[in-house]
Amino acid sequence: MPKKATPKKSSLGTAVGIGVGIAAATAAAYLLFGPEGKKNRKAISSLSVKIKGDIIEKFEKVKEITEPIYYEIVDEISKKYSKLKDVDKDELEAVISDLKSDWKKIAKDTKTTKNKK
Repeated sequence: MPKKATPKKSSLGTAVGIGVGIAAATAAAYLLFGPEGKKNRKAISSLSVKIKGDIIEKFEKVKEITEPIYYEIVDEISKKYSKLKDVDKDELEAVISDLKSDWKKIAKDTKTTKNKK
């Protein structure tokens, strides 16, 4: 039986994938270990962990994370969780508000990380 040809990934595609992974990791690290990380770790509930995990998964699927894309992802995840019965609406609102207010810090940290590479 002849072997199937497997397409090779381009180095550009690999670089983009690595960049997105770095951005997602930076966002998560900032939320947990940034200047307010201690406060954030104490305030983290299972809901916020689930939301942040879903957002990071979405980050990994996007080629480039820009401000409009970031807000679109956060809004999409917010809608998903707002439909669930066992979600505290006030807590959800607080988590989403915190995530939206963190964009500038995340973007700054991501640029710093890219410049170091």
